[in-house]
Amino acid sequence: MSEQKKENNQMKIGNILIRILMTMLVLAVTAFLTPRFSISGIVPLLIAAIVISILDYLIESLTGFDASPFGRGITGFIVSVIIIYATSAIVPGVTTTLWGAILASVAIGIINMLIPGRTVL
Repeated sequence: MSEQKKENNQMKIGNILIRILMTMLVLAVTAFLTPRFSISGIVPLLIAAIVISILDYLIESLTGFDASPFGRGITGFIVSVIIIYATSAIVPGVTTTLWGAILASVAIGIINMLIPGRTVL
């Protein structure tokens, strides 16, 4: 039984690491493609991916609400914009305007549709 718990914990840690790496990839592509949304380096990119993952987890665990841009219609889109905008306020090196957060949310939603599985938000 102890080995099974260790294996489950390793799988959870592995899933978290993969999700953070995929979030970093999607954020990098989004920052490259989206005007008024930029990330100034690899460290802010990593921190932003972690912050977004934490904010998404907190919203999902507290409200049961999926915060993906196209997952819950307009409400999910608005929550996604808020998460992106809040991340820019929390993480130095991530800059966006409200319009940039809206465009980034659209870009992330499109990228999430193209990549199988849930990656960001």
